[in-house]
Amino acid sequence: MTSIAIAGAALSDVGKVDDKSPYQLIAQASRRALAQAGLTFADVDGLASTGQGTLPPVDVGEYLGIRPKWVDSTAVGGATWEVMASHAVDAIAAGHAEVVLLTYGSTARADLRKGLRSAGINWGARGPLQWEAPYGHTLISKYAMAARRHMHEYGTTIEQLAEVAVSARFNAADNPEAYYRDPITIGDVLSGPMIADPFTKLHCCIRSDGGAAVVLVRGDRAKDLPSDPVWVLGSAEATSHMLTSQWEDMTVGPAAVSGPLAFQRAGIQPADVDVAEIYDAFTYMLLVTLEDLGFCAKGEGGPFVAEGSLRLGGRLPTNTDGGGLSACHPGQRGLFLLVEACRQLRGEAGPRQVPGAKIACVSGTGGWFCSSGTVILGAEEP
Repeated sequence: MTSIAIAGAALSDVGKVDDKSPYQLIAQASRRALAQAGLTFADVDGLASTGQGTLPPVDVGEYLGIRPKWVDSTAVGGATWEVMASHAVDAIAAGHAEVVLLTYGSTARADLRKGLRSAGINWGARGPLQWEAPYGHTLISKYAMAARRHMHEYGTTIEQLAEVAVSARFNAADNPEAYYRDPITIGDVLSGPMIADPFTKLHCCIRSDGGAAVVLVRGDRAKDLPSDPVWVLGSAEATSHMLTSQWEDMTVGPAAVSGPLAFQRAGIQPADVDVAEIYDAFTYMLLVTLEDLGFCAKGEGGPFVAEGSLRLGGRLPTNTDGGGLSACHPGQRGLFLLVEACRQLRGEAGPRQVPGAKIACVSGTGGWFCSSGTVILGAEEP
């Protein structure tokens, strides 16, 4: 079996970025990731990107001045980048590419301030969604309704969900790149303005600007590069539903499929994981994904997070940069999860470093639990 490694992982300027376009953020993050790996754009023969332009990733490749022989423009929401990473691993192992660049950039916050986009997301009313759109069933309302089901089914409390946001802010305190770093309490979360019952504002991800990039290479080549390689131990992907009416169980997401598969392919168990980077567009998303990945039993996510497990120093340090709830959420956050996992496994996270971190679980969720991608990373070659 061919070993595949991440040789470079970097962010662009993040947070409030009013002087750059999404393409400039893509280029900045890509240059930083490639420089970290000791490579240049001339070395890249595989490109994965989506979210910008007319023909992604063709337009991104042209902007960066590369003509790849392998491309991926998979678009499954927040899980996109974990799914793309899995595809890139397969492509490199098959010899279809040697150096694959995953890159993304967004100025969601700046665009909103400039009136270039609406505060909500227009998913359209064609295809399956035409049966829900007329009733005003927004993205956040889908999550809110699912959260209520979990609360009814398992006794999960709003205070337990609020702890997910409080833990994220606790971790963000030591991240100089985090958008919000001031501590918050469960009371702060509960007393905020209601967005979609039971979610107040702090149950929801922030809106920021930023870009990220990851460079994957074959294992033998990674050993000759200047950066410490982060090894891909296993990965998997899965989809679930599009219409909420076709969701068989609102307390189970597609990570219940991708997670066990990724762990099986990596040859490890959830108990072996030192640090987790899990998509957290809403507090409920993270709680259910923890259960689906096997870090706690179904229905026990509430008590698990309530004991402070997600915090730095906790049982399972999760979203160590502050996550989408506090650090950075420009749109499709999945690539940022991979970057933070690499920083942790390389021991480069500074004051938020998880001591002795050797194995990381990265899991992205797309849509309203519509898709999932899970990647298991290790500091040591398999």
